[in-house]
This record gives sequence, C-alpha cells and structure tokens, in this order.
Amino acid sequence: MRLLKKCKTLRAALGGRLARMGRRGRWELSVPLGLALALSLSSFTRFSAACAGVREDTLRLHILANSDSEADQELKLAVRDAILQAEGGMFAAERTKEGALRAAGADLEAIRAVAQRTVRARGYSYPVAVRLENMYFSTREYDGFTLPAGRYDAVRVEIGAHAGKNWFCVLFPPMCVPAATSDGGQDMSAYSGAEQQAVCSSYKVGFAAVEWLEGLKESLSGQGCGRWPRRTAGEQDDEAQEEADGAEQDARRADKKETASRAGTEHSGGRTVTTADRTQAQAARTAD
Repeated sequence: MRLLKKCKTLRAALGGRLARMGRRGRWELSVPLGLALALSLSSFTRFSAACAGVREDTLRLHILANSDSEADQELKLAVRDAILQAEGGMFAAERTKEGALRAAGADLEAIRAVAQRTVRARGYSYPVAVRLENMYFSTREYDGFTLPAGRYDAVRVEIGAHAGKNWFCVLFPPMCVPAATSDGGQDMSAYSGAEQQAVCSSYKVGFAAVEWLEGLKESLSGQGCGRWPRRTAGEQDDEAQEEADGAEQDARRADKKETASRAGTEHSGGRTVTTADRTQAQAARTAD
C-alpha cells in the first residue's frame, strides 16, 4: 500500500515536470514555427497580389473547335494562326490592357471575318462567333511562364457547334504570337516586376493555393453555377498536347504539300501513269 502511494507520488511529480518541460519546449518550438508561418503568409500574400495584377493586366484568346475530330482540331489551329498573324500586330502595338481591350472591342468583326474566311477557305461552312467575355480559367502552364487561375477578360472565338477541345493563350501582353509565327519572343513588358516574377515563378504550391482560393470565390459568388470550377477533360487533354500542336500541324502541312506534289500521278510496273494517260485510255475505250 505504501509502495503504491509512493509510485503515485513519483508519477505525479514526473508528470508535472514533463508537463512543464513540454510547455517550455512547445514555447521554444512555437517561436521559429510562428516566424516561418508569418514569412510564408507574407510571401503568399505578395504572390497572390501579383497574381491578381496579372489577371487584371491580361487579355486572353480562347478558341473553341467545332468538335474533337482531327479535321476540326486542325481547323481550330488554322484559325488560331490566321487570327494571330492578322491581328497580333495590333495588340503588340498597345501599351496597356485597357487599350488592348478597346482595340479588341472595336475589331471583333474583323477578327470574326478572318476566322470565317479561314473556315471557308478550308471547305467548311461552320459559322463563327466572336465576342468579349470575362471568364474563369484554371492555372495554365505555357513554355516559359504560368498564368494563375481566376477570371480574365478574353476574346472568345466559337467555331460551329464549339463542342471540341479549346485553345487559349494571351493576346495582351502579346505572348502567344510565337505560337503561330517565329517573329520575336514573349513580350512581358506590360507586366510589373512583381507580375513578371509571379508568371515566371516555379512556385507550384502558390499557384495551387491561388487556384483553390479563386475556385472557392467562384463557387461562392454563384458565377460558377453553384459548382466548383474544374478543368474539363478537354482542357486537361489540351494542356498535355498543346505544346506539340504547332509541330504536329507543321508535319501535317508538309505531308499535304508532298501529297499535292504527287497529285494526279501513280506508279504502275515501274512506269509513271499520269491523269492525262488515264483520260486518254478512257476515251479510247469509249470510242471502241
């Protein structure tokens, strides 16, 4: 009985000492952890503010294909090239996002006409609609920069039923012109130093946190139709293949040129038989 009482007394004493050491230890540990957390929050706050500036200073281009068929996807890229080649210089000449937005609003019909001519030149009768829209985009990684999630002003181009995979990049600052031409590189001069640092950052945790916050804001505002904004399967597919689109299209064009150069010609028994030969043979058979 006496031994049991001593054990209880010793346990109480040790428990109190351990508790005091624990509080002291927790206090000593909480100081550096608190400083680290404060620095992290401060860093993220600056990053988040820079991302908000990027969204405010960016005008995007959003093109939706008629369908996911190979032909319609190739048509989408041809429309992209035509728009960037015809209108890219206009946006490159602007010095502010406001100026680019005004220019786009005044030039919507010209953009639609370029896209429509391209569609018809390729033998399609799809209608084309073009409008300015403020819309939600997920985080997108491009070659050399990343655009944070959130709402952006965009020139939206809809081809036909616009039910296929979409393509989007940046009209202002003019950073996606190289996707269609080889004239120059990415011009980020319209962004502030903090904004340039943000879009060129590899801060994946920061971009993920911004997307989470912007998605929550979108859901709570009701603009996302009460649902959390998520990347569609088409957007995920586009992100994986967008870098290869240009090279793939060039390869297809080269194949078409090669095919065109051999058009009307076939080989039979080592001898070249032309379309004219076939026409003469048909005429002879008709005469017989």
